[in-house]
Amino acid sequence: METIITFLQQLNPIWVYVAIFFIAYIENLFPPSPSDIIIVAGGYLVGIGHIDFWPALIIATLGSTSGFMTMYQIGDWFGLRIIETGKIKFLPLDAIHKVEHWFRHYGYWLIVVNRFLSGTRAVVGFFAGMSEVTFIPTMLLCFVSAFAWNAILIYAGTLLGENWESIGFYLSTYSQIVTALIITGIVIAVILWVRRRNQKS
Repeated sequence: METIITFLQQLNPIWVYVAIFFIAYIENLFPPSPSDIIIVAGGYLVGIGHIDFWPALIIATLGSTSGFMTMYQIGDWFGLRIIETGKIKFLPLDAIHKVEHWFRHYGYWLIVVNRFLSGTRAVVGFFAGMSEVTFIPTMLLCFVSAFAWNAILIYAGTLLGENWESIGFYLSTYSQIVTALIITGIVIAVILWVRRRNQKS
């Protein structure tokens, strides 16, 4: 990461903004990418005066929102086709339709907090598109969520200064806790759904 920071410091600020946009965008399509820590590093560059806070925040937020909405469109165009082929054996079709129905009722809340749900951002975008929740409210809520999360990351980078990498530990811990809670919630939901189905049959 130090090599990346050194490289970014040598770039024209415009190219730093381009890099921030790209990493924020691609993380929605390939969630393992280290977008959060790069955006914190961007905060460090803000702190030393290489780039400015507001352009970095807006560009990171536009990247996050664009990536999320790309995943939304993929879900809208291809979601049901992919699911209904039956190639994804571990996802029963009736369970997917139930999730889709549930998402149409409560999906906007998930979109609001999606940036804070590390590791699930692409999934939320995909199901939002597959469930055909309204495009404009989805985009606006995603922008608000990304704006809040990126503001926290960039501000943290400016505060930590040269110790910006230390936030990586906290982000990793946070991600593990959130992932564990989400998996636990999914397991409980599946168990309850199976029990209700068995009681009806």
